Amino acid sequence: MRLHDLKPAEGSTKKKKRVGRGIGSGHGKTSGRGHKGQNARSGGGVRPGFEGGQMPLTRRIPKRGFTNIFKKEYAIVNVGTLEERFEDGAEITPEVLIEKGIIKDVKDGVKILGDGELTKKFTVKAHKFSQSAVEKIQAVGGKAEVI
Repeated sequence: MRLHDLKPAEGSTKKKKRVGRGIGSGHGKTSGRGHKGQNARSGGGVRPGFEGGQMPLTRRIPKRGFTNIFKKEYAIVNVGTLEERFEDGAEITPEVLIEKGIIKDVKDGVKILGDGELTKKFTVKAHKFSQSAVEKIQAVGGKAEVI
């Protein structure tokens, strides 16, 4: 088989419908839109979700929940990640984490979580720590400082 032998499977492709090309085409004059009415007009038709004036589904369903505007979102980092990316005795701050590409931005603060193993000694400065993260950092002789 060569490149010029390739062709789509039988019946898998259709010719494009060319409208407004005369009586003989079967799609002339009104171009398959019929006579008058909303869908015959240019720019006609209804918007998505419109149900002919009936109350739309999106408005019939009750509202649920609320959005807490005071919610704080933290950039999270696991101790396992720190183990992989830093040398023993390193001082880890949010600025260093951004430089290394571990987090994109600080958001409302950096939180260190305790997932993964830790063998190296670090001084970690962050806005929040999980209890397990503090235990793991201190177990190897490191420091966990809250900014």
